[in-house]
Amino acid sequence: MKFTAEIDIMPRPELLDPQGKAVMLGLEHLGLAGVANVRIGKHIRLNLEAATEPEAREKVEQACRKLLANLIMESYAFELTAAE
Repeated sequence: MKFTAEIDIMPRPELLDPQGKAVMLGLEHLGLAGVANVRIGKHIRLNLEAATEPEAREKVEQACRKLLANLIMESYAFELTAAE
């Protein structure tokens, strides 16, 4: 079966996000007041093949833990759907 994984990787909430801070300051300089707590992350889409949904979930988990996310500084979440 073919699956699509939509993965979001974000800096952990307790860590400073310098990119988010820079974007927030830039938005303030543009006159867009009221913007707070900007966080910058990554969105990754994977297409993969697996015999079952649990197998596909395990493949995505391994990809996130071993390569895509730095678990010391980032957290991740994903949605898995059957591809057509």
